[in-house]
Amino acid sequence: MYEPDLEQAVVVLERMGFRVRRAPLLEAGRHRWWSAARPAEIAEEFNGLLRDPEVRAIIAHDGGQTVLGYLDLIDVEAIVADPKPILGYSDISLLHLVLYARTGLVGFHTDLATPGLGGHWRRVPAARTAELEKLYSTLLTDTEPIGALPATPTWECWRAGRAEGRLIGGVINRIVLAQATPYALPLERFDGAVLFWEETGGQAAYVWSYLQVLRHAGILDRISGMVVGIPHAIDGLDSPDASPTLREIVLDVLGDRDIPVLGNVEFGHAGPNLPMPVGIRVALDAQQRSLSLLEPAVRPLTATAAGG
Repeated sequence: MYEPDLEQAVVVLERMGFRVRRAPLLEAGRHRWWSAARPAEIAEEFNGLLRDPEVRAIIAHDGGQTVLGYLDLIDVEAIVADPKPILGYSDISLLHLVLYARTGLVGFHTDLATPGLGGHWRRVPAARTAELEKLYSTLLTDTEPIGALPATPTWECWRAGRAEGRLIGGVINRIVLAQATPYALPLERFDGAVLFWEETGGQAAYVWSYLQVLRHAGILDRISGMVVGIPHAIDGLDSPDASPTLREIVLDVLGDRDIPVLGNVEFGHAGPNLPMPVGIRVALDAQQRSLSLLEPAVRPLTATAAGG
C-alpha cells in the first residue's frame, strides 16, 4: 500500500543529495497491531541506526503510535557520542522532546517519508516542492543559520508581539504525554521558549483541554511566544453551530498572558511541513508574520548518507 509513496520519498531525498538506505523492519514490511514490530525490536533497530557511523540522519517512514513503548530502551549514550538528525512528526514528536530533554539533541519536526515527502509533496506546485527541498537540504547540511522561513498567506497574527527563544514543541497531545513521563522536559527549559504545536483528529474541546494542561503545568506562564500549525481533521472547529475557531480557543486559554501568537503556519498533519528544529533559537514577530531560525541545526557532516 505504501510502496509507491515510499519510492517517491527516496527520489526526493536523493534529489536533495542524500544516499538512502531502508531500515530492515521497513524493508521486511512486517506488521504487528498498529506497528511494524514489538517495541523492543523497534528500539533494537533504532539503536543500531544511532550507532552506525555511516548513517548521518534518520527519517521516519510514518508517525504511528509506538514511541511510548520504547522511550526507556533508547541508547542515549549513542546519541551523545554521535548526534544525528532525526526527522518526522506526529508520534515522532515524543522522540524529539524526550531526546532533547535527555541529550540536547535538536529534533527535526519535519515531514515523514511516506505521507510527507512521498505523498503531500506530490500534491503541491512544483515550485513549492523545490523550495522545500532546498530548505530541508540546507537545514540538514549547512552550519549557518537559515534565517526567515518562507511565509505564505495562510499565516495569521493572532496576538501581536515579538519574542526570541528556543523552539520547543510538536503535536500538542504528544507534548502533554511527554510531560507525563520521567523523561519530561524540566519546566525551566520552557523559560523564554517559543512553543509550537499542531493537532490532528479528535475534538476542538480536546485541544482546549490540552492547552489547559499546559496552563496547569505552568508552561504557558514561562513561554515567550507561540506558533500554531494548521489544524487537521478536528471536529468542532468553525462549524455552523457557533463553535469556536482555533484562534478563539488559544486566546481563551492564554487569557491575559501577553505573548505573540502566530497561527496557521504550515507544519503538521495538514500538508507539506516547514521544518521546525526543536531546541534552536528563533525570532518570532507575529504582526509581521515572520519566524526566523537564528542558529544552525546541525554540526558539520562527515558523510551524506541518510538512514531510512
